[in-house]
Amino acid sequence: MRNRATSRTVVAAALAGALALAGCGGGGGGGGEQGWRPDGDVTMVVPFSAGGGSDRAGRALAAAIEAADPEISVSVENREGGSGAVGYSYFLGREGDAETLLATETALLALPAGGQVEFTYEDFTPIMKIAEDYTLLVVPAAAPYQTCTDVVDAARGQRVVAGISGQAGLDNIVLSLTENETGVQFDRVAFESGGELIAALLGDQIDIASLNPGEVIGQLDSGDLRAVCAFSEKRYDYGALQEIPTAGEQGIPVSFAQFRGVLAPGGIDEEQQKFWIDTMQRALETDEYRRYVEESYLQPVTAAGPEFVEYLGRNRTLLEEALKP
Repeated sequence: MRNRATSRTVVAAALAGALALAGCGGGGGGGGEQGWRPDGDVTMVVPFSAGGGSDRAGRALAAAIEAADPEISVSVENREGGSGAVGYSYFLGREGDAETLLATETALLALPAGGQVEFTYEDFTPIMKIAEDYTLLVVPAAAPYQTCTDVVDAARGQRVVAGISGQAGLDNIVLSLTENETGVQFDRVAFESGGELIAALLGDQIDIASLNPGEVIGQLDSGDLRAVCAFSEKRYDYGALQEIPTAGEQGIPVSFAQFRGVLAPGGIDEEQQKFWIDTMQRALETDEYRRYVEESYLQPVTAAGPEFVEYLGRNRTLLEEALKP
């Protein structure tokens, strides 16, 4: 068994050194010619199935990295199961392998908070938070609910079945926060991706679902599904999404952002961390990144290296409080 406390101290110190080096302007072009570079193809692990928000994030990140450094080829590998636990556990076993990355999100914090795994974010190497992603409460077009308040009122007197994408995801978090604020309880059914959630809504297998705008915008535009509120601090600035009121506007003060980011395995060295921080900083300047943010209706709030570590620490505390029994 590793001395985890010592390992975390070393990783934090190395990350700080890596980011300091990254700011010193070490070369142009690929940005890593003077230090470590991948020897072969890079793998981007997505700990969820194809078709959902995490899958889209992983593929967009792969494209942005390739655009930032054309000498790198990134393949995407889905390792779904256990609400993300299977993929993260596989990634834990890649310790020291700097040619494997992972498209990370809130399950990185929620899985440990729920006691479902023994690892934490401190066992990995946080590289970059690339964006924040809020979620919508969505119902079938024929549902009687017009607002979030309608859904809550219905749950006071009858069974309301809520679909979530994984037990440890943003969906479960915002529903738990809603329950804490209102005193109601939803019956949950877990699926492995947003695509499965949409299919379940369209097939009348569930009553409500929490979905990211980028996952469900097609069905909202077609009128097959309807968003009754956004679990965000303020309304979206994007097109028709501006018409969707926040939960807070309806008397339910719930908002929580899912982060999107990139992890490297634990145990990589300082040069490898520097390379990936440098590369991701350039990836954020690509058309591929900007297109992903716009098409997925994200907020481009970023944090590199040690700042990402600090963000994860703060959000772990908030999430543990939100999920407290």
